[in-house]
Amino acid sequence: MKEVRVYIIANLQIHDADRYREYEKGFFPILKKYEGDFITFDDNIVHMEGNKPMEGRVILLSFPSAKHAEVWYSSEDYQTLSEHRRASVTTTLTRVSGMPPRN
Repeated sequence: MKEVRVYIIANLQIHDADRYREYEKGFFPILKKYEGDFITFDDNIVHMEGNKPMEGRVILLSFPSAKHAEVWYSSEDYQTLSEHRRASVTTTLTRVSGMPPRN
C-alpha cells in the first residue's frame, strides 16, 4: 500500500503568550527538518455545526506520511521545544490521513 500524506490539526487556547512565542521561535526549523509543511492558522475560527466547537487558534500542518509525522512528534528536539507549548497553551492535536492517489 502506498503511503499517503497526513495532516495535523492543532487546536490551541493560549494562556501565556510570551512563553508560547518561545515555542513559535523554534517551531519552523524543526518542522522543516522533518519534512513538515505549515499550511495555515486561524485565530478567528467559525463553528458551523455540532456540540463540541473548537475555540482559540487552529493550525494545519502536513507531512509526507504518518511515519514522518510520528518521527517529528517523537523527536527529542521537538519534545524539548514542546515543553514551552505545554506550559503556555491547552492543546488538542489530531492526525488525519489524506486520500490515496486514484488511478
